[in-house]
Amino acid sequence: MIYNKKITVVLPAFNAEKTLEQTYSEIPMDVVDEIILVDDLSSDQTIRKAREIGIRHIIEHESNKGYGGNQKSCYNKALELNSDIVVMLHPDYQYTPKLIHSMCYIIANGLYDAVLGSRILGKGALKGGMPVYKYFSNRVLTFVQNLLMNQKLSEYHTGFRAFSRKVLESVNYNANSDDFIFDNQMIAQIFMAGFEIAEVTCPTRYFAEASSINLFRSIKYGLGVLGVSVSYLLQKMRLCRFSIFSVK
Repeated sequence: MIYNKKITVVLPAFNAEKTLEQTYSEIPMDVVDEIILVDDLSSDQTIRKAREIGIRHIIEHESNKGYGGNQKSCYNKALELNSDIVVMLHPDYQYTPKLIHSMCYIIANGLYDAVLGSRILGKGALKGGMPVYKYFSNRVLTFVQNLLMNQKLSEYHTGFRAFSRKVLESVNYNANSDDFIFDNQMIAQIFMAGFEIAEVTCPTRYFAEASSINLFRSIKYGLGVLGVSVSYLLQKMRLCRFSIFSVK
């Protein structure tokens, strides 16, 4: 705990057998109270590895629900456990768990209710091996999103995030897509609900076992991201209403 706030780390897992133990070993257990792993019907031994290393809360999906569907199960379980701060960390060891302290202290001190681990602040992305085309795409999408949403984030596409319970109880994340666009929808919901988002510089690693999506899905994702930002703008201008921005 930090200041008597219960901290839970959620791990949305899919074929994470090779990287799970390394990720788990760096989670700071001096402040983390609970760890939840949700396995989205992996074809490897992710579940067995999770049990071997001692993860207590394991949820096994009976069908593949997608990246967004996985996170819904993560957050629902974290709220069920009465968590005050919830950290979403990919178990593919692309992001360092060593930043959990910093991210949680920001929330526990009441400074912000949401914190993103940004690969773009500083030079961590390219230094860590992010392909140039991914870096360029990230920068272009983020620039356009900031214009449409009147925000100043360094990136909207990180997979390392921390939220207060208040955020998770305020936004209707269960109405979001089950696909990768879930992350961007959730950021838009957080801003729509009136919360501000902090960012911390996060080093990253790109290697064979780190999760990634192919070119086709990347293009689909990019178009979806722009769609979310346009929807946000239209609702802000009171020209349209969208179900993802409804009150939970």
